[in-house]
Amino acid sequence: MDITTLTLRIDDDRLADLHRRLGETRWPTEDPRAEEDWGLPQPVARELAAYWADGFDWRAQEERINAVPQFTAPIDGHELHFFHQHSDREDATPLLLLHGWPGSSTEFLPMLDALTDPPEDQPAFEVIVPSLPGFGMGGAAPGWDADRVAAALATLMRGLGYSRYWVHAYDFGAIIARKLAITAPEEVAMLHLTQVLQGEQLTRETADPDDAWEQKALAAGEHYAWQLMGYAMVQSTRPEALAYGLSDSPVGLLGWLVDVQRVWAATPDALDRDEMLTTVSLYWFGNTIASSIRYYRSGAGEWGAEQADCPVPVAIAAMPDDFGIPVRRLVEKHNDVRRWRVLERGGHFAGWEQPELMVAELRDARTELGG
Repeated sequence: MDITTLTLRIDDDRLADLHRRLGETRWPTEDPRAEEDWGLPQPVARELAAYWADGFDWRAQEERINAVPQFTAPIDGHELHFFHQHSDREDATPLLLLHGWPGSSTEFLPMLDALTDPPEDQPAFEVIVPSLPGFGMGGAAPGWDADRVAAALATLMRGLGYSRYWVHAYDFGAIIARKLAITAPEEVAMLHLTQVLQGEQLTRETADPDDAWEQKALAAGEHYAWQLMGYAMVQSTRPEALAYGLSDSPVGLLGWLVDVQRVWAATPDALDRDEMLTTVSLYWFGNTIASSIRYYRSGAGEWGAEQADCPVPVAIAAMPDDFGIPVRRLVEKHNDVRRWRVLERGGHFAGWEQPELMVAELRDARTELGG
């Protein structure tokens, strides 16, 4: 496999264009009835846009990103971007980290040093973090879907020389991870997931009234259905209608992505402002918002559908403040669950919100379950 070293560098003229567009934003009229559950509040959007234009240091973020070895490899007609941080430990377990939407591969970077260089009495990992094609740094990827990404990741791991590895994932990454396990069951040793499509959804009739976790999952699911899933309805039916505005307006893109990041996290301030704007900037400079939301249209038929049996063992690390809380008896219908843990805190973006907790969980899981 022909692997090329990459250094991220956005030209000055593209930065200037972003700043010009931010300065020329035509803001919507305000409505006194608009509250947090209407979408990103305009005062928050204005503050973030002003900071993005005049305070946010993109060059510092580039330096942070470039501190981790990153590469591209031509796979299935696409230059697949990935970070690859080695461990000095000979017993290190290869670990593939998969992000979701609206995230990017950079959200895992704070975890890498601890995973690859742990204390001597803790397991070490050899970490590969791909940018999913069409997301963030992944480059625009017309025509891609979750099945195609899973096949590409299997090719990547073989090309890197890994014949057996773990996969940690959430959100779209978790969907792709299960497909990867089905594609390469002899190579994927363990799936470590914070979310998983269950097929059957909890209802007030099926949730156990005496099980506090099921009642929590039911409440989270109802809140998502009634308050949070508007984005998914648009993206899974009319993605092109949305893509024009988000591809042309940085504030439009900020409003769409940051709203989701804030309400899916455990609290609105759980994610670092600079890291949120780094993710938005990667979608902006890569012009990848359209290709990322098209995944919802191409995968719409799988939402709520019966799931295929997963042929490899699964470990679940459930986040207590996620909108998609897994229920063990439903997950076990199609997954061989070897470990089930509920972390102390954290929302949808598990490793991004709680990197230290997730590192500890991965170490504990590896110690308990082996390679």
